[in-house]
Amino acid sequence: MAKKISKKDIAQLLKAWSQQFAVLAPSRKRGVAEMAEWDGKDVSFLDWYRNTVVPPKASFLPPMEEMFRFQKDKDNYKIEPPSKNGQKQLIFGIRPCDARAMAILDMTFEDAYQDPYYLSKRKNTLLVGLSCANPCESCFCTSLGISPSESADVDLMLTNIGDHFFIEEITAKGKELTAKTSGLKDANKDDEAEARKAKETAYNKVTRKLDTEGIKDKLLASFDDEGFWEKAAAKCVSCGICTLLCPTCYCFDINDELVKDEGARFRSWDSCGFSLYTRMPMENPRKEKWRRVRQKVCHKFEFYPMTFDIIACTGCGRCIRLCPVNWDITKVLESVPAKAKAGK
Repeated sequence: MAKKISKKDIAQLLKAWSQQFAVLAPSRKRGVAEMAEWDGKDVSFLDWYRNTVVPPKASFLPPMEEMFRFQKDKDNYKIEPPSKNGQKQLIFGIRPCDARAMAILDMTFEDAYQDPYYLSKRKNTLLVGLSCANPCESCFCTSLGISPSESADVDLMLTNIGDHFFIEEITAKGKELTAKTSGLKDANKDDEAEARKAKETAYNKVTRKLDTEGIKDKLLASFDDEGFWEKAAAKCVSCGICTLLCPTCYCFDINDELVKDEGARFRSWDSCGFSLYTRMPMENPRKEKWRRVRQKVCHKFEFYPMTFDIIACTGCGRCIRLCPVNWDITKVLESVPAKAKAGK
């Protein structure tokens, strides 16, 4: 049965959960909106939070992560894996688009390849979603089949219904959590009606639309259209913002840091938008900017669907609103040549 909680009791709720989990919540303490460990008192994010700049994927695939340490002796290397943090974490307030992004990343880091670093954190985390009541102008989640109140990818979903939050128990872990949480009340039919109304209102606020019908085949047909891709890439400055802050991008580089005979191996976020990304000793197959832009677009809307039967984009809009030159992926996709339509 659905629950509800008064907004004035959210701090108390998070305090209770902090006894069981490392609670992460929206924060601007470092000057940019991101999920960070809750300080035990501040819930002002309930007023300003629309979405984070840094996507929640950073909690599972950090911008820089130590993979192991090593020490060299006379004959070989001694490898020391990172110490395991057994504490469970709870991400409070994750938006539906970002929760869907985690489900998409799971396909790479769990289904295609068992990545121990990602999975150790992913499987130790509860996601408490917060319905998006005020989508940004750049959001287009509904075009990707995601509602601003989508609950399929979280354990609990909270929806703003005035003085309270309506709480839906989605998974067994979510139900177990609410069963152990005091201060929650049973929701009634009026609360359910208010939640439905709030969800419908939020859905209708997403006005940016993208027709994704047949987009995979259209991109495949236009793959060798150099003129189209040069035009699409014209104002891109190859800064990598759109990929580094994308909730579904997962490319990383690996480097060793060595001081005398001791060191560590790290992996860190990388971007297919960078000219050095695919550079090899003898060549760079994506030296031209248009090839890198094509890779970025086609990976999400052509290559990923070919492998996993899902578009690797959730319409969060970060790549649009955070781009320094206003490059817009929806406009690029809408401008794919008509002759590139499937079957033509």
